[in-house]
Amino acid sequence: MDRLWTKTFIGLMAMLFFLCFGFYILLPTLPLHIKDLGADEAQVGLIIGGFTLSAVVARPIVGGLLDRYGRRPFILAGLILFAVSMFLYNWASGLILLLLLRILHGFGWALSTTSIGTSITDVIPAERRGEGMGWYGLSMTVSMAIGPIVGVWMIGHYAFDRTILLASCLSAVAILIAVFTKVPAFRSDRKNKMAFFDKSVLPISASIFFLALTYGGITTFLPLFAESIQVNAGTFFLVYAIVLTITRPFAGKLADRYHEGAVIIPAVIIAVIALAVLSISTGYVGVMCSAVLYGIGFGSAQPTLQTATVNLVAPTKKGLANASFFTAMDLGIGLGSMVLGLISQYLGYPFLFAACAVSGLLSLLIFAVFVRRTLLRGKEELRRNIELSS
Repeated sequence: MDRLWTKTFIGLMAMLFFLCFGFYILLPTLPLHIKDLGADEAQVGLIIGGFTLSAVVARPIVGGLLDRYGRRPFILAGLILFAVSMFLYNWASGLILLLLLRILHGFGWALSTTSIGTSITDVIPAERRGEGMGWYGLSMTVSMAIGPIVGVWMIGHYAFDRTILLASCLSAVAILIAVFTKVPAFRSDRKNKMAFFDKSVLPISASIFFLALTYGGITTFLPLFAESIQVNAGTFFLVYAIVLTITRPFAGKLADRYHEGAVIIPAVIIAVIALAVLSISTGYVGVMCSAVLYGIGFGSAQPTLQTATVNLVAPTKKGLANASFFTAMDLGIGLGSMVLGLISQYLGYPFLFAACAVSGLLSLLIFAVFVRRTLLRGKEELRRNIELSS
């Protein structure tokens, strides 16, 4: 069996960790800074949302460019753009400038994360792709767990400019790692037309979208719900992160041994149960049970869905596949937060989390009906190719 833990694989994981660490330090602190500049709630939402909108628009373009021209130039360009944008927050004193900077920053995020994610799929052996994607996802998971904590501590003890300086330094470390990490050269057939979309990933993108909507509901409204029932939201996310960290590598190995559907279907069912439990929770026990179940369910399904998306396309379209995955995730989280906000406003939190559970069921239905059989055929073909080459 081919090696998974190569220098390149470790370098790409470290790259993503420091990139995401800086990003998640900024996540809870930037809204406070925007409010200090005199913005109202709507303006805060617009400026924060500009980042996601920019990333969604950029990803398909980035995916096509990666498949045509390779990975390394775009990794470096994306990381540099991200780091420079991060550093410039201290000089964006007006709301218009801040919005423009958020758009630029979102493009750097799309460029760097899509190109790093595509490079990861290049260096992971095909027969260990599920396991590799599980470990790779931990880079983002760990940074997601500690980044906001560090950001809140920094903004509580120092000014916003010091927080930005720390996040910028972490982004610079990612650039330094990228300079010394060898990424395999990628050659495409330049005669083929550059593609920004592949219809084969449309069904799985829809499944990813509806599952990501549930994550948007958790990240946006769980803190408010927890406060309303006097439960510490930080404990939920800590338990969620710990469970997710434990389960992801095992889920990847199961996907490699059997097939992606053997992980995704039960994982989404568990996530739906977690959301149903949350919709009827009135105290600490229910919320913690939901955290454990959602960590197992979403934590197992997300990287396996990314693996499945890559497996659905030709090897020359890995960039497009990763761009499609991240676009579906961004749209699900962003649009989901808006729609669920209306449900929360008029019907309350129990209905909101019940709606998330319904969204999870839609994700499950789409995957089981439109995606599962195609993946099974691809898995059998991959096994035959490995057997013939051995």
